[in-house]
Amino acid sequence: MDTLRSAVRGSVLLPGDPGFDAARRPWNLAVEQPVAAVVEAADADDVAALVRHARSAGLSVSAQPNGHGATGRAAGTILLRTGRLDTLEIDPAARRARVGAGVPSGRVQAAAAPHGLTGLPGSSPVVSVAGVALGGGLSWFGRAHGWVADAVTAFDIVDAEGRRRHVTAGSDPELFWALRGGGGDFAVVTALELALHPAPRLFGGRVLWAGGHAPEVMDAFRRITAGAPDELTVWLDLLHFPGAGTMVAVDATYLGGADAARDLLAPLDRLAPPLSDSRRVMAVSELGGITAEPTDPGPGLSRAELLTELDDAAAKSLLADPIAPLLSVQLRHLGGAFTRPSDTPQGPLTEPYALYMFGIPADPATAAAVAGRQRAFAESLPVSGRKPLTFLNPDESAADAFGPAALERLRAVKRQYDPDGVFRSNVPVGS
Repeated sequence: MDTLRSAVRGSVLLPGDPGFDAARRPWNLAVEQPVAAVVEAADADDVAALVRHARSAGLSVSAQPNGHGATGRAAGTILLRTGRLDTLEIDPAARRARVGAGVPSGRVQAAAAPHGLTGLPGSSPVVSVAGVALGGGLSWFGRAHGWVADAVTAFDIVDAEGRRRHVTAGSDPELFWALRGGGGDFAVVTALELALHPAPRLFGGRVLWAGGHAPEVMDAFRRITAGAPDELTVWLDLLHFPGAGTMVAVDATYLGGADAARDLLAPLDRLAPPLSDSRRVMAVSELGGITAEPTDPGPGLSRAELLTELDDAAAKSLLADPIAPLLSVQLRHLGGAFTRPSDTPQGPLTEPYALYMFGIPADPATAAAVAGRQRAFAESLPVSGRKPLTFLNPDESAADAFGPAALERLRAVKRQYDPDGVFRSNVPVGS
């Protein structure tokens, strides 16, 4: 650590330095990151210099643009912030984007829109594209186009020797496969290239009711998703915010015109009058406003599951009791392109629904109650046992996201490209 400041051009913070504690905090403030140092790299060459220094000193590097997905496994590492790697280039003719590791999803949508193009946006515009792609990536448009990782055509990386490299399916097929959804345990990604799609006509928004209407809203959600075309994505949210009564919401996006969207969502219009209805024709860059996820860090405890079905028994279990002390229970309809072949570690996603449960651990007793409520939901529902990598919580491992064959293949890539463990991701693949 004595020579770290002279090894890189970016900022270096060590324990005891002013600002160190703030710099090491992840997005989820309930996760601790007792790291040895925090480095904000100036550029890709700086990343390479840092990796060479860490390797020579017998240290590991944990890369995070802004801390999303942190699990607490970065203890003792050099925490690498890649937020300054913010290059963004749009090639309209090739329908391709080159995206720096620190670029958030919303910025890609805003830059691509004037060219009539779009990436595959997630629910939050502030999460980095690189982080989403490394974890596979569940997008609003995934039912039409598959995993975000499926759209990646190349990576710019720094390998475990501290060398900058351009990785494609042709140059390094195994490493390319692992990076497209296997996590960040194999290299530091400094930029990626991804295919863009023609920007769709888009209709979307949220319809919100008082919680007493949850049974009929659930029925409508099930009817809509049972026959939904791939262009339609619908999520259901059970909500209970502090100081407010229970609520239930349906979030939707449709890649097409308003008339067709309203026809597909007509079961919602036959329900009781909602508290609010924000559905409208919108730009892709406005998608983050549908769920209005927090854009600032905060504490949270989450758990996700994939459901094999949403039959009468599962729907009844979800609504049998109040969700408290959870703040939200979200059901995402999957299917469509997610079920098709995918040359990624996650492969095809055949489960039709994803369940995401979230609460705030205000104190140890509340944290235990939140975890207990999440566990009770999971035990009462038809879950597959598999989970998307980006939805894993700190108590879960790569074995919860990948099948045995994919996990062993990922471990073989780790042994080949980083045998000394220079890199430690949020979810290491193990030996």
